Amino acid sequence: MVIAIDGPAGAGKSTVARAVADALGFTYLDTGAMYRAVALARLLGRDGAEVGFDDGRVTLDGEDVGDRIRTEEVTEEASRVAAEREVREAMVARQRELMGEGDWVAEGRDIGSVVVPHAEVKVFLTADPRERAQRRAAELGVDPEEVLAQQRTRDERDSSREASPLLLADGAEELDTTGLTIDEVVERIVGLARR
Repeated sequence: MVIAIDGPAGAGKSTVARAVADALGFTYLDTGAMYRAVALARLLGRDGAEVGFDDGRVTLDGEDVGDRIRTEEVTEEASRVAAEREVREAMVARQRELMGEGDWVAEGRDIGSVVVPHAEVKVFLTADPRERAQRRAAELGVDPEEVLAQQRTRDERDSSREASPLLLADGAEELDTTGLTIDEVVERIVGLARR
């Protein structure tokens, strides 16, 4: 079974997807980490570096870069890299290969619409933009207004890009996480999977 969780930045996709995977005993796939790793390679001048995923770890040429891909600079570059058709095609092929067998919870921007449109469960998480910005700011320890401005730019870029834009996939359940706890969101998605 594949559970596809899509949505904009700060909607809670990563936290929720990890918890859903744990609750169901599925494997979690953070597709955003894949684009972040490509972005980091580019920023380091290491285009063509081998991006690897091993037991939840993200590597570049075998080096664990899990902490290094979460900086604001990498986040911004990842949004640009993800808009490049060649990069998206390579990442989508790799994601499909990874999820070819077994039970997965994958999160990103185009999982239910492009990567695995046949996913048994498709969820589109959203939340009030201010709440999303506050969540991300708390996570990064930065000013929420700054995050809100960056988030608006990123949302526009992600929604309007030619290759795999962020959108509500056919058959996806839209779930507004504003005011909900992580446990409440996880419970709803687990319920969809068990149905």
